[in-house]
Order: sequence, then structure tokens, then C-alpha cells
Amino acid sequence: MSVHDLPAVNATLNGLSAIFLTLGFIFIKRGNKIAHRNCMITAFCTSTIFLACYLTYHATVKTVTHFVEPAWFRPIYLTILLTHTILAVVIVPLILMTLYRAKKQNFEAHKRIACWTWPLWMYVSVTGVVIYLLLYQIFPQK
Repeated sequence: MSVHDLPAVNATLNGLSAIFLTLGFIFIKRGNKIAHRNCMITAFCTSTIFLACYLTYHATVKTVTHFVEPAWFRPIYLTILLTHTILAVVIVPLILMTLYRAKKQNFEAHKRIACWTWPLWMYVSVTGVVIYLLLYQIFPQK
């Protein structure tokens, strides 16, 4: 495996995060707090590993792949990328706050912030996979 394999690894990690977020949501709705906790911790770990791989890739590979073709799809891609990037920055402190409140067993405060954290985290995880698919699989850029 080389550093050039990291975009696929990152997409996989984002996909796994989305799966664990979904399972965590299902488990808490069913009242299974232990399974919910385990899924959310796993989603956090998966996202943390993603961030390490993402930073490694961008620190190592100095070229940036630009989405050029097809030109008609570029504005759509850039909109997805822009919202993904902004929310990826916003979500980090929200995730940390949400996990901290759960760790401190302040579940009312945890629930109040989780109703914002979960959908934003899910969006970032899913759009991470979508961006990879668009940039490397569906419309590979030269």
C-alpha cells in the first residue's frame, strides 16, 4: 500500500463511520444504550483514523486534484465539496462536546447537542464517500 491508496482508504473509513452512525442511531431509538455507545465510539475512532490518513495524504502528496471534466457537473461537485469542507471543520468540536457530555453522563445536554451533531456528522461522512466516487471513480480527473 502506498500513499496514493489513501483516498480509497479514506472513502472506506468515511463509509464505515456512516454505517456506525446509522447503527448508533437505530440502537438509541430502540433503547439499547450500550450498543449505541459502542457504535458511536467506533464511529469516532473511524473518523479519527480517517483524519490521520487524510492529513498524511495531503501532507505527502503536494498536488491537488482539480475537478475539471465534465464541465457541466463541476458546479455540483464544488457545492458538495464546499459544504462538506465547511461542515467537516464545524463538526469536530460538536463531536467532542457531544462525546464529552455522554462521558460525563449529562444525557440531557448530550441529547440537545446530538440532535445537531449526528446529522452533520452523517452528512460529512456520506459526502466524503460521494466526493471520492466523483473524483476518482465516476469522473476520474487527469
